[in-house]
Amino acid sequence: MPDWKKLIEGKVGLAKKGSKPGKVGDNPRIPAGQTQVKNFPILDMGIKPWIGTVEWKLQVFGLVEEELNLDWAAFQALPQVDDVSDFHCVTRWSQLDMHWRGVRVRDLLALARPLETARFATMHGYDGYTTNLPIEALLDDDVLVAHQWNGQLLTRDHGGPARMVVPKRYAWKGAKWLKGIELHEFDRPGFWEVRGYHNNADPFKEERFSDDE
Repeated sequence: MPDWKKLIEGKVGLAKKGSKPGKVGDNPRIPAGQTQVKNFPILDMGIKPWIGTVEWKLQVFGLVEEELNLDWAAFQALPQVDDVSDFHCVTRWSQLDMHWRGVRVRDLLALARPLETARFATMHGYDGYTTNLPIEALLDDDVLVAHQWNGQLLTRDHGGPARMVVPKRYAWKGAKWLKGIELHEFDRPGFWEVRGYHNNADPFKEERFSDDE
């Protein structure tokens, strides 16, 4: 079994060291420093919670007019969309044309009705993981709470039963085993962000670490 403590410490060390600009390839869809893969590598913090659809709940809370507490049936009853997008991991691999099915986050936010003071969101996973984004970044068509990938239900390894997908950011911004979206007025850096990873995480700007400005 991997020593997850050492692996996390190693990633923190990389963040402190920073990174050199990556090499630009021939495919404009693949950010500099990335390599295209055909498989779907499995990366996490070493905690893979067992969450079935019976137990799973999604909460949208914080600075909202109407707090949401959705069970699996209520989540599945919302408008479902199919989307094809590219996936870029900060560990320097990219997979193109990934097929996702799920609910647009902006549809969830429309139901919750954010207050005027809401500016930022924290995504919470069942594994205790958190990550942060401006609410504006969650409003794009391709930002989903996804429950299927390539026509199959998301497996536990890949964050099932439901995970966030945020194609315009490095993949750590897409929390696996999603259980909550919390809205607040001020930014709250998440698990990797407080450990030296970039707050914005734009792969086409190579925003890997906080020093990569």
